[in-house]
Amino acid sequence: MQCSSCARFISVPALGTCSKKASCNPASRNCSSLFIPQTSGSNSRSANLHGRCKFSYNKIPTNGRVEQVSKILAVLTDDDSTMASSEYDLEDLGIYNTDPGLKTYEDHFKYRVGRYSDQLKLIEKYEGGLEEFAKGYLKFGFNREDDAIVYREWAPAAQEAQIIGDFNGWDGSNHKMERNEFGVWSIKIADYNGKPAIPHNSRIKFHFKHANGVWVDRIPAWIKYATVDPSRFAAPYDGVYWDPPSTERYQFKYPCPPKPEAPRIYEAHVGMSGSEPRINSYRAFADNVLPRIKANNYNTIQLMAVMEHSYYASFGYHVTNFFAVSSRSGSPEDLKYLVDKAHSLGLRVLMDVVHSHASNNITDGLNGFDVGQGPQDSYFHTGERGYHKLWDSRLFNYSNWEVLRFLLSNLRWWIEEYKFDGFRFDGVTSMLYHHHGINMAFTGNYNEYFSELTDVDAVVYLMLANSLIHKIFPDATVIAEDVSGMPGLGRPVSEGGIGFDYRLAMAIPDKWIDYLKNKKDEEWSMEEIAWSLTNRRHTENCVAYAESHDQAIVGDKTIAFLLMDEEMYSSMSCLAATTPAVERGIALHKMIHFLTMALGGEGYLNFMGNEFGHPEWIDFPREGNGWSYDKCRRQWNLVDTDYLRYKFMNKFDGAMNLLDEKFSILSSKKQLVSSTSEEDKVIVFERGDLIFVFNFHPENTYCGYKVGCDLPGKYRVALDSDASDFGGQGRVGHDVDHFTSPEGIPGVPETNFGNRPNSFKVLSPPRTCVAYYRVVEAQEDNQLTSDVSVDVEDDLDAAAKSNPIVIASEEDIILLAAKADPDQTLTDNNIADAQKDLEEDVTKPIESPKTKDIEIKDAAEERASSED
Repeated sequence: MQCSSCARFISVPALGTCSKKASCNPASRNCSSLFIPQTSGSNSRSANLHGRCKFSYNKIPTNGRVEQVSKILAVLTDDDSTMASSEYDLEDLGIYNTDPGLKTYEDHFKYRVGRYSDQLKLIEKYEGGLEEFAKGYLKFGFNREDDAIVYREWAPAAQEAQIIGDFNGWDGSNHKMERNEFGVWSIKIADYNGKPAIPHNSRIKFHFKHANGVWVDRIPAWIKYATVDPSRFAAPYDGVYWDPPSTERYQFKYPCPPKPEAPRIYEAHVGMSGSEPRINSYRAFADNVLPRIKANNYNTIQLMAVMEHSYYASFGYHVTNFFAVSSRSGSPEDLKYLVDKAHSLGLRVLMDVVHSHASNNITDGLNGFDVGQGPQDSYFHTGERGYHKLWDSRLFNYSNWEVLRFLLSNLRWWIEEYKFDGFRFDGVTSMLYHHHGINMAFTGNYNEYFSELTDVDAVVYLMLANSLIHKIFPDATVIAEDVSGMPGLGRPVSEGGIGFDYRLAMAIPDKWIDYLKNKKDEEWSMEEIAWSLTNRRHTENCVAYAESHDQAIVGDKTIAFLLMDEEMYSSMSCLAATTPAVERGIALHKMIHFLTMALGGEGYLNFMGNEFGHPEWIDFPREGNGWSYDKCRRQWNLVDTDYLRYKFMNKFDGAMNLLDEKFSILSSKKQLVSSTSEEDKVIVFERGDLIFVFNFHPENTYCGYKVGCDLPGKYRVALDSDASDFGGQGRVGHDVDHFTSPEGIPGVPETNFGNRPNSFKVLSPPRTCVAYYRVVEAQEDNQLTSDVSVDVEDDLDAAAKSNPIVIASEEDIILLAAKADPDQTLTDNNIADAQKDLEEDVTKPIESPKTKDIEIKDAAEERASSED
């Protein structure tokens, strides 16, 4: 740590590292061995299996610096920086109220929160506060000061340093830098003839000599832009001095949209977002892809691979230059145009930020500053601890003062300069533990989360990061990618949590893939599916998804490809009869994504192209495929071609997003699964004000299927996956009102149906899902509108016809409900005949729910007698 005017370090105690060496198999981003324990006192079952965790603390490293150690001791014993963190009641943190099982680990939380509080105090004392500390980009790197360019670089291991570039013919003899006693090199270059001595958009590098006398060239750590010479194969990147004149600097025109009740996230990669087999640009994405995202009713986009990365096939996860935008897709001003265009459409923009590790590239990455120095003089841990064995990358030393400055300033830079609305933190599991999740199949036992294997330095950094983000931008959305299920990850820092707004529900896609790969349809367990979707910490918000970019990369398959495989090449035309594989595939594709949204979390995410079942996989250009871009693009023509069936999945995707927009499904805390029938293959549940019926049976249509509900009244279809405009057969009537009947004995819940006090009956065809909403009489005439249309019955009015959230008209419920005995299962072959016969027999209006039940019963009995 340091004082406010220099780079002096003050080291704080850190947890001891694990004595066990991590082996070579990761709990990777795709880890399926995830169990997230439920909240409430039930967590104590795992917490009580073992005694309280014990901590071993390292001694403060001296590194031969007597003066520094004296300073450390002075700070840690200073009255203003005492270890007794007065801002927090360490005996009664709020996190214990949300999960009493965590009280068993209060020693861990005391230490963790105490470390965080002490770090804040030191930052306040020596830097003027967290927000000021995170303005490092105004001090380091290149900045304009007093008609000059000032460049500063923290490089304690350097013996001599110069700045070189196009401006001085790559000869730094006249531009030598000065080093202060704390390892910060600086130079001030006065303007020449009234203009900056370093021209805008010119190449530049940091040239220094390290301890063994070797001179090396490195891209400045705080560089804002970096490019590569396209004419040179495998050429290293060059830093670029970026300071455009005001006439060329993009001016933001639109404010950030307000924070939505729940994020509906469209995960996108700009480079592979074009139809042509080449790298797409920020501006082309803004003009051509953003309107598609808006049309499908998403409210947030999550941009991958924004930070510069020299290896394109890393998907942006091996970052080389943390403050620079990826130059493959354009300039910093082009990215600003994209963000502003998104804001103009009401779309918030999150950035996929990678602070869990860094590229091990030396010539063009941050790793180039590591030339064998000690841990307090480097961005990374030294020795084996500084390398991720499976990702082949470098690991940050989060206890280092300048690393904290660098990473926290990086977050502020992207928010302030580019107006991002938040972040998705990649690889959080790797940060949280000394073992980085390698060879860990997390079971939910709390000892896995709170022990000496926890990297408290990293935890404190994440607490600082979330505190900073929400201070400078209270409406920010911050998401953690964690496969371990760390309790408290999504609780506020003020309670003792780590402070994320959401965590990714990473077990869900693995469950779907397991079913699609390994189980026949009749082997699918409704109870297991429902459990997998609801098994989360309900006091911490989750973003659910059926598939993301992880499932789309080469070597894996998307859900659509798993369902339809090679028939996606030959049987997707509407001009020919469908095939069983395609019919099943489209039906299940809609059901899987809708069920994941409705039951899986408090936010929803979809990866670019999966909304319409994009075929094949993503394969970045590499030597093994002849450096081809053919499978590193999105074939929008498939969904734009009206006679192809891809449009059905796309329209349904837009409709289910609109359903959340109108009924606030994701933000609702009301969630109850009332029925999971293994025999019927039906899941019935309530989320918010809607009732959902999912029939996964491959053959059975259920007429008069009894559905439990909370409130009595009249229910109508809100969304029907079987509507013809979604590629369905139109078997569910949208002109039907469903009246409830009371269940059980009032005041005796155990006598209710499916633990619900009321019920109504529906038609449920195979492989369909329908959402029902309760009609409030004052809203009888209210109907939703949208550009996405739904084919419904001919006698529906024009507004309903153009509405993807299908609203039923005022027809009598008995026309549908009395079509079959409630217990009878009909096949698709005889359902139409049964409906026709009963419609001819039953015409009397229903006066009340009680009369309705009698009429239904009489009609069924009459039909049964005639058949006998």
